[in-house]
Order: sequence, then structure tokens, then C-alpha cells
Amino acid sequence: MATTTKQDYYELLGVPRKASAKELRAAYRKLARKYHPDLNPGDKSAEEKFKQIQEAYDVLSDAKKRQMYDQFGFNTPGQGGVPPQGGGYGQVSPEDIHFDFGGFDFGGQGAGGGGASFRDLFSQYFRGANAAQAGAKREREPGSDLEYQIDITFGEAMHGTVKKLSFTRLDTCNVCHGAGVEPGDEKTCPTCNGSGQVTQVSGKMRFQITCSRCGGSGKLRSICRNCGGEGRVQRVDNLDVRIPPGAQTGSRVRVAGRGNAGTHGGPPGDLYIVTKVEPHPFFERRGDDLYTLVPITVTEASLGAKVEVPTIDGRAQVRIPPATDSGKKLRLREKGAPSVRHAGKRGDQIVEVQVVVPKPEDERVRNLLKELSKIDPEDPRREIFARAAV
Repeated sequence: MATTTKQDYYELLGVPRKASAKELRAAYRKLARKYHPDLNPGDKSAEEKFKQIQEAYDVLSDAKKRQMYDQFGFNTPGQGGVPPQGGGYGQVSPEDIHFDFGGFDFGGQGAGGGGASFRDLFSQYFRGANAAQAGAKREREPGSDLEYQIDITFGEAMHGTVKKLSFTRLDTCNVCHGAGVEPGDEKTCPTCNGSGQVTQVSGKMRFQITCSRCGGSGKLRSICRNCGGEGRVQRVDNLDVRIPPGAQTGSRVRVAGRGNAGTHGGPPGDLYIVTKVEPHPFFERRGDDLYTLVPITVTEASLGAKVEVPTIDGRAQVRIPPATDSGKKLRLREKGAPSVRHAGKRGDQIVEVQVVVPKPEDERVRNLLKELSKIDPEDPRREIFARAAV
């Protein structure tokens, strides 16, 4: 018997052998739209090409079939007289199995007199398998999530804000409502006469398989011109997003259902707003605490004082203890950033004091400093030298 050389399924779809399921689906849809019989009436070559494309996608879109094809190619067990492994036909499609019974007829009554023929048993088995495959192809797929970054000021991050966004997303086609076909434009498939099944003969065996033209639906519809059969179209969406108080760089705000629309009626994905907070010249955020550097005079550091410091809520007083050294840190409770993880709680504000030494530009200031050195001749480096002794 003469054999016909088949084109490699990956080459047929124009994808690499390591193509993902998403890449396979995109390639199949593009080629199916190009060679669909309804778009090429009377073109037998286009119809044959469409069948080859569908056959390739049927195999490569099924994980088990693809694994068998990658391992054995067109010599998959169950083809060309090679027995299937494991003793079953669970991984082999009916189109690829050929039986030759040498003229024997199994169409008569069975031994039990029930009237069920060998052919009927196989037809029922494969009809169920094909129906399951056709149903799987029409499974709803959820839409993908989207991520959008926005810049906000430090003040907006501390107090919260509402931002107006304009972004592009895939939305359900308003003409076909996600079906991918023209509404109301439906006719009976002439290939299967509306049954969704066609008969394939192999030797003495006859198999009922899914009609490749209508995909088992028994109906033919024109591809929606608005979305090109995708069921989704790109659309600019406008949205007001509330950024809660305490947002940080990298914080994510989830807006449910505003991602890309799903296919075949699948649920839409979500939209995630990622914030980027502009740095502030005075406040430095570390977790939920805010760090600030506040200058004080020598007199305030020596004698102690109450000084005003800025906070995100306005001015607040902090007490400087007597004999405060430069670099000492003082804590203002619950004057830090709002916590996004614990509602109603805030961090602290850590105030680091910096003693500012007076500039001896005035003669009286110089004299007072000289007098002070005579009254208090203490050497602040004495303890350092004592510790550094080896």
C-alpha cells in the first residue's frame, strides 16, 4: 500500500517544538481564520489545509498526545501495525487506527444474542472520546491579570488618595458577546448534516468521528468581523482607584475583574495597581517608622529644652534632655506612617538631634566661649584615649 508523507505538525502550525499552549492556540487561530472553508468557498486546497491544521492542533493541544507524538512522531503506537503500549487506546485517536479483518464480517449477532456488533462497540467508544475532546476545547478560560504602575507623592502615600487611570485591556466583544461568531448567522453544517459526526472507513471498520468543519457543533457560523473570531477586543478603560494611607513603593492594590476578559465566557482577570512613592527631602521611611534629622543649639543640648519638630500631621513638641549629645535619637509614639497591614495602627517618628556649633564671628561670642573653656576645662576625648590604650 502506498503511503502519504505527512507534514510535521509543528511546521504545519509554524511554531517551535517547545512552543507553549498559548503560542499553539494563537498560531492555530490565526491559520484557522485564514483557511476556514466559510472564508474560502469552493477552494478545496484551503479546506484540506484547514483539516490538516485542525488535526495538528488536536494532537499538540493534548498533553498526552503531544508527548506520544514528540517521542514516536507519526509512528505512534497504534499506527502502522505498531501495538499500543499498556494494552489500551486511551492515548491514540480513532483517526490513526487502521484494522484489516481479512474479509471477516463482525456485523452479525453476538454470542449472547444481544445484537451489538464489534463495530458498534468501537463506534460508541470513540464517539464518547471525541465528544469529550470537543467539550474540552470549548472550556472557559479565565482572562489574564494586568499590572499598572502609578507615581504618587509622599503626602499622597501618607494620607491616601484617589487616582484616575486610563489603560488598555481586552474586553468582551460587544457584537458577539465573546462567542467569536456573528450573532444570528447560523446554518447547518453540510459536511455532517448537523449531526456533528462524520463516518470514517478503515478497512472493514467504520468510525464516527467529530466533524472537522464544524468542530462537532453541527452548525456553521461566520466569524465575527468586529473581533476577528477572538471574542475580545482592545478597549481603553477609565477607572478611579483609591490608594489607601500608608502605601509604599511596590505596594499593590487589587481591582477585581478589571483585567483582560476571559474566552468562551470565562471570568475576567484582575487589575493590580503598583505604587511608586516619590522620596521626601525631610522624612525617610523605614518600614512604618519615619526618621528625621532635627538641628538644636549648644544651649538647648546642654541645658535641655522643648523644641518643635515637623510631623506628617503638622508640628509637634519634643523634649530635649539636658546634656544631649549630637546623634541622640528621640521617639515620638504613633507619629509615623499608617500601616497597610494593620488598619488603624501607625509607626513611630524617630527624631535624631544634631547639635549646631555657633560660629565665632562676633567678638563677644569668642570671649564667652573662651570663658566657658576656662570654667569647664573638661576634655571629652580623655575617655576615648583611655579605651584605646594597648
